Amino acid sequence: MSKRTALYPGSFDPFTNGHLDILLQALAVADEVIIAIGVHAGKTGFFSFDERQSLIAQSLPEELQARVSVVSFDDLVVDAARRNGATLLLRGLRDGTDLDYEMQMAGMNGAMADDVQTVFLPASPETRPITATLVRQIAKMGGDISSFVPTQVQQAVAEKLGHAT
Repeated sequence: MSKRTALYPGSFDPFTNGHLDILLQALAVADEVIIAIGVHAGKTGFFSFDERQSLIAQSLPEELQARVSVVSFDDLVVDAARRNGATLLLRGLRDGTDLDYEMQMAGMNGAMADDVQTVFLPASPETRPITATLVRQIAKMGGDISSFVPTQVQQAVAEKLGHAT
Protein backbone atom coordinates (compact mmCIF):
# COMPACT_ATOMS: atom_id res chain seq x y z
CA MET A 1 0.00 0.00 0.00
CA SER A 2 1.34 3.42 -0.91
CA LYS A 3 2.04 6.11 1.63
CA ARG A 4 -0.87 8.53 2.23
CA THR A 5 0.41 12.08 2.34
CA ALA A 6 -1.88 14.89 3.44
CA LEU A 7 -1.46 18.65 3.16
CA TYR A 8 -2.86 20.74 6.02
CA PRO A 9 -2.86 24.37 4.82
CA GLY A 10 -3.40 27.51 6.87
CA SER A 11 -1.71 30.51 8.42
CA PHE A 12 -1.09 28.90 11.84
CA ASP A 13 -0.36 32.35 13.26
CA PRO A 14 -0.16 31.31 16.03
CA PHE A 15 -0.44 27.51 16.14
CA THR A 16 -3.38 26.77 18.46
CA ASN A 17 -4.76 23.79 20.33
CA GLY A 18 -7.41 23.68 17.60
CA HIS A 19 -4.72 23.25 14.95
CA LEU A 20 -3.06 20.56 17.08
CA ASP A 21 -6.40 18.76 17.50
CA ILE A 22 -6.94 18.60 13.72
CA LEU A 23 -3.31 17.59 13.15
CA LEU A 24 -3.56 14.69 15.59
CA GLN A 25 -6.78 13.52 13.90
CA ALA A 26 -5.05 13.83 10.52
CA LEU A 27 -2.23 11.57 11.64
CA ALA A 28 -4.84 8.86 12.24
CA VAL A 29 -5.82 8.90 8.53
CA ALA A 30 -2.53 9.82 6.85
CA ASP A 31 0.96 8.41 7.11
CA GLU A 32 2.52 11.84 6.74
CA VAL A 33 1.10 15.35 7.20
CA ILE A 34 2.66 18.38 5.60
CA ILE A 35 1.64 21.60 7.30
CA ALA A 36 1.60 24.25 4.57
CA ILE A 37 1.86 27.78 5.88
CA GLY A 38 0.47 30.34 3.48
CA VAL A 39 2.80 33.31 3.15
CA HIS A 40 1.97 36.42 1.17
CA ALA A 41 4.52 39.10 0.30
CA GLY A 42 2.23 42.01 1.19
CA LYS A 43 1.08 40.58 4.52
CA THR A 44 3.15 40.57 7.69
CA GLY A 45 2.25 37.87 10.19
CA PHE A 46 2.42 37.98 13.97
CA PHE A 47 5.10 35.30 13.76
CA SER A 48 7.51 34.82 10.86
CA PHE A 49 7.41 31.60 8.85
CA ASP A 50 10.53 30.34 10.64
CA GLU A 51 9.02 31.09 14.06
CA ARG A 52 5.78 29.29 13.16
CA GLN A 53 7.72 26.32 11.79
CA SER A 54 9.71 26.07 15.01
CA LEU A 55 6.68 26.48 17.29
CA ILE A 56 4.75 23.77 15.44
CA ALA A 57 7.68 21.36 15.78
CA GLN A 58 8.02 22.19 19.49
CA SER A 59 4.28 21.61 20.03
CA LEU A 60 4.29 18.06 18.65
CA PRO A 61 4.82 14.95 20.75
CA GLU A 62 8.30 13.64 19.96
CA GLU A 63 6.99 10.32 18.61
CA LEU A 64 5.00 12.17 15.91
CA GLN A 65 7.62 14.66 14.75
CA ALA A 66 9.02 12.38 12.03
CA ARG A 67 5.56 12.18 10.40
CA VAL A 68 5.02 15.94 10.19
CA SER A 69 6.85 18.53 8.10
CA VAL A 70 6.25 22.23 7.59
CA VAL A 71 6.55 24.08 4.28
CA SER A 72 5.52 27.48 2.99
CA PHE A 73 3.43 28.26 -0.08
CA ASP A 74 2.33 31.40 -1.89
CA ASP A 75 0.28 29.89 -4.71
CA LEU A 76 -2.84 27.74 -5.03
CA VAL A 77 -3.22 25.16 -2.29
CA VAL A 78 -3.77 22.40 -4.87
CA ASP A 79 -0.46 23.33 -6.49
CA ALA A 80 1.24 23.14 -3.07
CA ALA A 81 -0.37 19.73 -2.52
CA ARG A 82 0.86 18.38 -5.86
CA ARG A 83 4.33 19.87 -5.41
CA ASN A 84 4.62 18.09 -2.04
CA GLY A 85 3.19 14.76 -3.22
CA ALA A 86 -0.03 15.07 -1.19
CA THR A 87 -3.23 13.43 -2.38
CA LEU A 88 -5.28 14.54 0.62
CA LEU A 89 -6.12 18.13 1.52
CA LEU A 90 -7.10 18.46 5.19
CA ARG A 91 -9.55 21.04 6.47
CA GLY A 92 -10.79 21.42 10.02
CA LEU A 93 -14.42 22.32 10.65
CA ARG A 94 -15.63 24.17 13.75
CA ASP A 95 -19.23 24.83 12.75
CA GLY A 96 -21.74 25.13 9.93
CA THR A 97 -20.26 28.43 8.76
CA ASP A 98 -16.91 26.70 8.24
CA LEU A 99 -18.66 23.87 6.41
CA ASP A 100 -20.39 26.21 3.95
CA TYR A 101 -17.14 28.00 3.10
CA GLU A 102 -15.04 24.82 3.00
CA MET A 103 -17.55 23.06 0.71
CA GLN A 104 -17.14 25.90 -1.81
CA MET A 105 -13.35 25.67 -1.55
CA ALA A 106 -13.43 21.86 -1.88
CA GLY A 107 -15.56 22.17 -5.02
CA MET A 108 -13.22 24.67 -6.62
CA ASN A 109 -10.10 22.73 -5.59
CA GLY A 110 -11.65 19.51 -6.91
CA ALA A 111 -12.37 21.18 -10.26
CA MET A 112 -8.72 22.29 -10.51
CA ALA A 113 -7.15 19.09 -9.19
CA ASP A 114 -9.30 15.97 -9.20
CA ASP A 115 -6.30 13.98 -7.96
CA VAL A 116 -6.34 15.83 -4.60
CA GLN A 117 -9.21 14.81 -2.30
CA THR A 118 -10.43 17.20 0.42
CA VAL A 119 -11.00 15.57 3.81
CA PHE A 120 -12.95 17.41 6.51
CA LEU A 121 -12.09 16.77 10.15
CA PRO A 122 -14.39 18.03 12.91
CA ALA A 123 -12.90 20.09 15.71
CA SER A 124 -13.28 18.50 19.12
CA PRO A 125 -15.84 20.28 21.33
CA GLU A 126 -13.20 21.85 23.56
CA THR A 127 -11.32 23.42 20.63
CA ARG A 128 -14.30 24.60 18.52
CA PRO A 129 -14.31 28.23 19.69
CA ILE A 130 -10.54 28.71 19.21
CA THR A 131 -9.31 30.85 16.34
CA ALA A 132 -5.81 32.23 15.86
CA THR A 133 -7.31 35.70 15.35
CA LEU A 134 -9.06 35.61 18.73
CA VAL A 135 -5.94 34.23 20.41
CA ARG A 136 -3.90 37.15 19.05
CA GLN A 137 -6.54 39.67 20.16
CA ILE A 138 -6.81 38.21 23.66
CA ALA A 139 -3.03 38.12 24.05
CA LYS A 140 -2.57 41.70 22.82
CA MET A 141 -5.13 42.84 25.42
CA GLY A 142 -3.26 41.02 28.21
CA GLY A 143 -5.63 38.06 28.50
CA ASP A 144 -4.71 34.51 29.42
CA ILE A 145 -4.34 32.31 26.31
CA SER A 146 -2.95 29.26 28.12
CA SER A 147 -6.03 27.10 27.47
CA PHE A 148 -6.02 27.94 23.74
CA VAL A 149 -2.42 27.26 22.67
CA PRO A 150 0.42 24.83 23.47
CA THR A 151 2.74 25.99 26.26
CA GLN A 152 5.59 26.79 23.86
CA VAL A 153 3.30 29.03 21.81
CA GLN A 154 2.01 30.80 24.91
CA GLN A 155 5.58 31.58 25.95
CA ALA A 156 6.54 32.81 22.47
CA VAL A 157 3.47 35.07 22.28
CA ALA A 158 4.26 36.53 25.70
CA GLU A 159 7.87 37.17 24.68
CA LYS A 160 6.83 38.81 21.42
CA LEU A 161 4.40 41.10 23.28
CA GLY A 162 6.84 41.79 26.10
CA HIS A 163 4.61 40.16 28.76
CA ALA A 164 5.95 38.04 31.58
CA THR A 165 4.84 34.40 31.63
